[in-house]
Amino acid sequence: MTSDAPTAPPRIEPATLNDIPTIIQLAEATWEPTYRFIISEEQLEYMYRVIYSPAALKRQMEEQHHVFLIAQIDGEPAGFASFGPLPAEDGNGTGYKLHKIYVLPTRQGQGLGVHLIEAVENAARTAGGQFLDLNVNRYNPAIAFYERRGFVRQSEVDVPIGPYFMNDYIMRKAL
Repeated sequence: MTSDAPTAPPRIEPATLNDIPTIIQLAEATWEPTYRFIISEEQLEYMYRVIYSPAALKRQMEEQHHVFLIAQIDGEPAGFASFGPLPAEDGNGTGYKLHKIYVLPTRQGQGLGVHLIEAVENAARTAGGQFLDLNVNRYNPAIAFYERRGFVRQSEVDVPIGPYFMNDYIMRKAL
């Protein structure tokens, strides 16, 4: 039986530029196991290089206003999430987007993802957010996790990334 909470409560704190090596370390440990059965090895490697280089992460933090949160259990980094404001939509209120959420494979199923999602939701709500969107690959088993957390499929999109496409659902949760 899987618990909804990890054995030790995580410490979740905002990341700074100094935490980029930690984010890269966590991404290296989670990216391939997450996507190896969903996208080709070539696409996996290409997307990783585009999204997780130190320069790309710095750009996400400084220019794109992504807030990264790092979760630690017993003082060790165990996962991270990033989110940021969405451009204003006419009549849809103020929205935020969950850009990334990854938990080390050895820490999955212990409730850490729930804690990270709740931290993002609370931060977005505190900043005036009325909804939280995310993109998830249409073949990613995490869809069920998001649905259990109250996210609803809004649409399907095929997002170009270099010579590849991310075949995603856009999911939304009211805050």
